Amino acid sequence: MNTAGARTPAVTTRLPNVGTTIFSVMSALAVQHGAVNLGQGFPDFDCDPALLDAVNHAMRSGLNQYPPMAGVPALREAVAAKIERLYGHRYDAGEEITITAGATQAILTAVLAVVHPGDEVIVLEPCYDSYVPNVELGGGRAVRVALTAGTFRPDFDAIAAALTPRTRAIMVNSPHNPSATIWTRDDLDRLAALLRPTDVLLIADEVYEHMVFDGVAHASASGHPELAARAFVVSSFGKTYHVTGWKVGYVAAPRPLTAEFRKVHQFNVFTVNTPVQHGLAQYMRDPRPYEELSAFYQRKRDLFRAGLARTRLRLLPSQGSYFQCVDYGAVSSLDEEAFCRWLTAEVGVAAIPLAAFYDDGRNQKLARFCFAKRDETLHAALERLARL
Repeated sequence: MNTAGARTPAVTTRLPNVGTTIFSVMSALAVQHGAVNLGQGFPDFDCDPALLDAVNHAMRSGLNQYPPMAGVPALREAVAAKIERLYGHRYDAGEEITITAGATQAILTAVLAVVHPGDEVIVLEPCYDSYVPNVELGGGRAVRVALTAGTFRPDFDAIAAALTPRTRAIMVNSPHNPSATIWTRDDLDRLAALLRPTDVLLIADEVYEHMVFDGVAHASASGHPELAARAFVVSSFGKTYHVTGWKVGYVAAPRPLTAEFRKVHQFNVFTVNTPVQHGLAQYMRDPRPYEELSAFYQRKRDLFRAGLARTRLRLLPSQGSYFQCVDYGAVSSLDEEAFCRWLTAEVGVAAIPLAAFYDDGRNQKLARFCFAKRDETLHAALERLARL
């Protein structure tokens, strides 16, 4: 074949500020140095075999062709029933619940459904790394508002100051990645009061909803009637059932919002893995797996915190999610990325710098660990961290 003169045309990137994520960088370093990887947020243990059996049964029963665009009816009904049981709000399973290819797709689809060029979307930093690119792909402008330094509590004065006639939506994540803090019912009340005179929508990222500790109930936007009326509420079966690689989630939203959501959903993924949906619907008949998840992860949190308490790392509160943040100021003067690289290479434990969750890469001497790991993994990490 004569390739003379062949060339790939130049492309103007739509995401000029996006490169290799810190998660990929740290995971590669962990492999290179044989480190215990507590950086990326996924379990290193298997899911319940009963869930695998339910999916296998669905496959072998011939449930392998396209499901309805919005999701298998039985699974949408199971989700609606769960939300009503936990939060007291009944969504219509047919018109207000959509099964998605993971929570990340759900958030992007919500943004693309409602954000127009020139619109503003408030994001609260530190934030999950897909939020801002999602807004930019929709032609919007991300307006960054920092959570309160030191506590990561919402700064409602700063949120109020960021609201303008161009604000289309605000993105709220609770339990919060990376800080492991939670929003309370009072926080939701204050947000509702701010949004009441506006048409601002809420995108509520609640993927860690079943990981809230110390006897505290998750405060869901679904359970707040005023917010539920203007919210896309996003959750994740992958996080709840230890199957992050399956990439299945859902969105609950009022009919008018769901109608717009599905217009985009049908053209970016159309629908989601059929036998997995049927298997999840079968598995959800028993509420115990999600009811007992907080206790399951609280035990791991407490084990991990007890070990960290024997180091010079200062523990920040971990109220929800499967993350633990630490202040390493007593250990090192390095900036956050340099410290996490050093920790991986020299101590043998990988963590993520909180600077990665900020636009300005601010250095607060904070790092995030993930404790969604087997006990032996946590013990191995703690044995190495004891050197600190």
